[in-house]
Amino acid sequence: MAGHGPGHDPGVPGGHDASGGFAPSGWVALDVVVVLLLAGAGVAYGVGAARARGRGPWPWPRTLSWYAGAACVGAALVGPLAAAARGAFTAHMAGHVLLGMLGPLLLVQAAPVTVALRALPVAAARRLTRALRARPVRVLTHPVTAAVLDGGGLWLLYTTALYPRMHASALVHAAVHAHVLLAGYLFTAALVGVDPDPHRASVRVRAAVLVAFVAAHSVLAKWAYAHPPAGVPGGDARQGAQLMYYAGDVVDVALMVLLLAGWYAAARPRTPAVVAGAAGAARREAA
Repeated sequence: MAGHGPGHDPGVPGGHDASGGFAPSGWVALDVVVVLLLAGAGVAYGVGAARARGRGPWPWPRTLSWYAGAACVGAALVGPLAAAARGAFTAHMAGHVLLGMLGPLLLVQAAPVTVALRALPVAAARRLTRALRARPVRVLTHPVTAAVLDGGGLWLLYTTALYPRMHASALVHAAVHAHVLLAGYLFTAALVGVDPDPHRASVRVRAAVLVAFVAAHSVLAKWAYAHPPAGVPGGDARQGAQLMYYAGDVVDVALMVLLLAGWYAAARPRTPAVVAGAAGAARREAA
């Protein structure tokens, strides 16, 4: 999904605000907020990673993954792709893949919770650890809950009037995109997260949820192909649905590979030296 710039075209669905009047200032303000949030997230992670290195080496691929994920989110919400998405379902769907699938995958692989645990003072890190162990967090981060929030939100968006309404109100637009990003992050973290997770589900549960999600996502793409959202021309809908189907498959395969790789790493026999090293790493992260 993508954002809207100041030149929002009143000739396409979503060119007016909810009251019917052209209100470009709301979209401009939304773009500014997105840029500021992304910049703040980039600075926060950079500072946290620098502090984390004081407690041990921090892998540079994780830092690169964070900024690549942030770039995916930014490209989906601000810039040429976002501008194109205001009138083209295919461009919108490209933004959806970046914002709800590829971006969250890269952000999760950056291990932001681990960065926070290493960078925060001991008292604050312990409060964060207690919060992660809370029952509401356990329910929210369960793979089934995360899959329902992620996949259910997409079905609601593309099978109801929410899609055209999203283009008619900056607030609805912001809420939908925030949900897509956060739900995508939760789902990805629940399946293949690298951060400490005291409630991580078994590999069997995560694999079953992933298979069910892939099926639901594929069915939704086929539904959008045959039943375009309101105001979307048939040809554009078919191209966008195909992009959702095939690009989604690429990310889904990456999730499967990471899930199996994590299972293999956890199940393989360990030498005493490896066990000792893993225990030391766990102690450093909790410190």
